[in-house]
Amino acid sequence: MSSELRPAHRYANSDPEVVIGNIPWYEMVWRSLRGDFKPKAEPADGYAGFEKAWSVPVDHARLLQRQDAPRVTWLGHVTVLLQVAGLNVLMDPTLADFAGPMGKFGARRRVRAPISPEQLPPIDLVLISHNHYDHLCDATITRLLASGQTPEFLVPKGLKSWFDRRGIANVTELDWWQSVDMPHKVKLHFTPSQHWSRRTPWDTNASLWGGYCLEWSRPGAQPWRFLFPGDTGYSKDFKTIRQRIGAMDFVALPIGAYLPRDFMKPMHVNPTDAVQMLLDLEAPLAMGVHWGTFMLTQEAFDQPPHDLAAALQAQGLAQDRVWLLRHGETRAIPLPA
Repeated sequence: MSSELRPAHRYANSDPEVVIGNIPWYEMVWRSLRGDFKPKAEPADGYAGFEKAWSVPVDHARLLQRQDAPRVTWLGHVTVLLQVAGLNVLMDPTLADFAGPMGKFGARRRVRAPISPEQLPPIDLVLISHNHYDHLCDATITRLLASGQTPEFLVPKGLKSWFDRRGIANVTELDWWQSVDMPHKVKLHFTPSQHWSRRTPWDTNASLWGGYCLEWSRPGAQPWRFLFPGDTGYSKDFKTIRQRIGAMDFVALPIGAYLPRDFMKPMHVNPTDAVQMLLDLEAPLAMGVHWGTFMLTQEAFDQPPHDLAAALQAQGLAQDRVWLLRHGETRAIPLPA
């Protein structure tokens, strides 16, 4: 089904019983004061040790090489650079020191960004999943454009006005299940997720949220599909994506920012939910994202890998079914035979 506007132009999830973003301000203050929105403990080796273990230098020369065969680079949190079919596709670029207004306030980054906006290779397409500060970063986009880049932006319905106010051109809004054709036989589908949006106290759910399926029609082969689901709780949306578009070949799988569960469950999958998403999408391979970068939730930075390992084992799946890249790491994605 397509998304529908609620009264006063508010968007809703595909399951109308799941309403997110309507929590009173005083509960948010109370939760913040009790520590719901920052880790309860440091990683085992401290933040410095975690950063050293989970970071590698970016291979800038490699990123400058365009190619057909897909490869991904994890730039921290949900920021992914996908290079495929000769295109450079950047997802939810968030490279500031804070996930918050102007990149100076909000959730603190504890692992330094492995690349600056000015160092990115030529970007053809920027995908924005929704209007939260840790996904739509004003500071990063401002610096990217100031460096001379002129990418095309795909954004959810209701979000183009944010770009219009900043004089940013080449922006296309999409509703759920809409698609656009790109060069080199690539099609982008905007897919549903279970989440919400807000940037100010007055715009709760005034713009849509979702993910993107990139479908590359390879000559002489079955289409290759990559899913960037954005932020999401677990829902039937992923079985529907599989039914409507097809099985995925690779998924940028969110595995972090899931505690406390009573608050986060509707909007953020935990590793157990993420593995079920992988099965729903029939994807043979994924990479973990949405973890180990910003101080957003209660779990320690090094907890998601442990919980993911347990979730994969519980389903009888190989541990390497979900890659855990280090910040700045690039890997080639194997194509089906």
